[in-house]
Amino acid sequence: MASTQVETVSTTADKAKLGLAIVLLLASLVSFYLLAKQGQVAQWGALLACLVAAVAVFMSSEVGKQFLAFGRDSVREVRKVVWPARKEAMQMTAYVFAFVMVMALFLWLTDITLEWVFYDLLLGWKK
Repeated sequence: MASTQVETVSTTADKAKLGLAIVLLLASLVSFYLLAKQGQVAQWGALLACLVAAVAVFMSSEVGKQFLAFGRDSVREVRKVVWPARKEAMQMTAYVFAFVMVMALFLWLTDITLEWVFYDLLLGWKK
């Protein structure tokens, strides 16, 4: 049996980009709270500017590129899915609701029966 090993190669520049993205993310939060006296426009502007910069730096790193490729592959796979027609979806939903109702009734009857057996017959505790 062959074992597969996953190797991650990360350069110093890539690590620096990820570190900078984290610093920019933290800077966005800090600037949002430090600029409270400047008004909401300054707060939200600094927050969004730092967040956009953090996302740009992250996406330029190798991890960001892999994340983007994963997103593209996911969208491609979702397009391959054969979605049910409206009629079929409504029928399956009705089947699920009917099954849930039958199971709820069954569990309720089981609970009532066990309560009657244990409390009334075995223990003699009348309500």
